[in-house]
Amino acid sequence: MLLKVEELNVYYGAIHALKGISLEVNEGEIVTLIGANGAGKSTTLKTISGLLRPRKGSIIYKGRNIVGLPAQEIVKLGLSQVPEGRRIFANLTVRENLELGAYVHRDRVKISKGLEEVFDRFPRLKERQKQMAGTLSGGEQQMLAIGRALMARPKLILLDEPSMGLAPILVQEIFNIIREINEQGTTILLVEQNANMALSIAHRGYVLETGRITLQGGAGELANSEAVRKAYLGG
Repeated sequence: MLLKVEELNVYYGAIHALKGISLEVNEGEIVTLIGANGAGKSTTLKTISGLLRPRKGSIIYKGRNIVGLPAQEIVKLGLSQVPEGRRIFANLTVRENLELGAYVHRDRVKISKGLEEVFDRFPRLKERQKQMAGTLSGGEQQMLAIGRALMARPKLILLDEPSMGLAPILVQEIFNIIREINEQGTTILLVEQNANMALSIAHRGYVLETGRITLQGGAGELANSEAVRKAYLGG
């Protein structure tokens, strides 16, 4: 097992955001977390990646409890996050954004190889590598955010709402890319409001409601669940 989250409790001041959630991600899987706005999906990812500290619970990654480790140390262990809203550096070039993703390596050979691999996967980024990142389209910015995460050579990527704000044709393209990244050996924990798309590429899923996991199972099982269909799949 690559990641095991147990009894995670997270607070924002007096607000109890995560109420004892537990989940597992096995190597090679795409696991999705679905739920409404405010359910705690992004909070879960931020806590796993070290941006938030839980009041209670453990996060076991590659056999080690990473609770309390600084976010940069967690990246060095092979866990990268693609944040909600992309969070690219608008005033830096595409290439500079990608190079920042590789800051854990400090090795020009590895960085050059990483750039080559990202440009092979995203030819549009190669064409625009000298362009300011803030001038890219929404879809291109999402590709850049994913490419930046890949520069750290992660074993596990946490993807937060990759379809947000994108036209339907671009959503399909981004999800095809996510599937390809997974097929080439990277494990993915995916947070996504588009439950149909998420369950179409995931192996397993968890349903999060107001800080608690209420359902879990295979992606097909969840897609066929009447409760999930009514709440998240439009009937």
